[in-house]
Amino acid sequence: MNCTINPGRVAGLLYLSLIPLGIFGILYIPQALIVEGDALKTALNITQNEFMFRLSILSAFLVQIINIAVVLVLYKILHPIHKTMAQLMVIFIFIAVPIAMLNELNHMAVILLLDTTLIEVFENIQTSTLILFFLNLHEAGIYIAGLFWGLWLFPMGYLVYRSIYIPKIIGILLIIASFGYVIDTVFFFLYPRLDLVLSEYTFIGEVVFPLWLLVKGSRSQES
Repeated sequence: MNCTINPGRVAGLLYLSLIPLGIFGILYIPQALIVEGDALKTALNITQNEFMFRLSILSAFLVQIINIAVVLVLYKILHPIHKTMAQLMVIFIFIAVPIAMLNELNHMAVILLLDTTLIEVFENIQTSTLILFFLNLHEAGIYIAGLFWGLWLFPMGYLVYRSIYIPKIIGILLIIASFGYVIDTVFFFLYPRLDLVLSEYTFIGEVVFPLWLLVKGSRSQES
């Protein structure tokens, strides 16, 4: 019996697992616990849901570890198409991962500030304001990592587009997703009051591609 594991299906499964982990750790927790403009309420929410907050940190770590696995498997699949572009894909993820992981220190700082011994030192308003500061710093860190999450999608989209096996429309969708992340980062730092997250509308390629890989798998060699 042939029990060979298809690397395309492995990449697809790992890539899809990033969706629930990323939604929980990066999107759901901030929206559920952080009250914009209300430092005291935010501090209270995190204090009452500390375990969930810690789970979001763990989820963020898992996302980065899986990102490394995904890009290495995709490199194995796609590098015969264009080695330099495949290397760029790996480099961008390897830059994003340490940024995103170190960024979680801001969430750990929040937990430390909520320690009872520290709260005794600071007035509640001072402590909660510091907590809001670290949460805002964490958001900025996400956008910095997001720049490289966007950049890695461009060479991947190019490689998919050049593939003779994968539908070209998927490559186009991945390139569109790439621009979404990059534009979000630029807007966050240049126009912070602009309430628009473009990647919420351009991410479709990141769902279609792993689903396609999961169903179709990959060929042993691309040309």
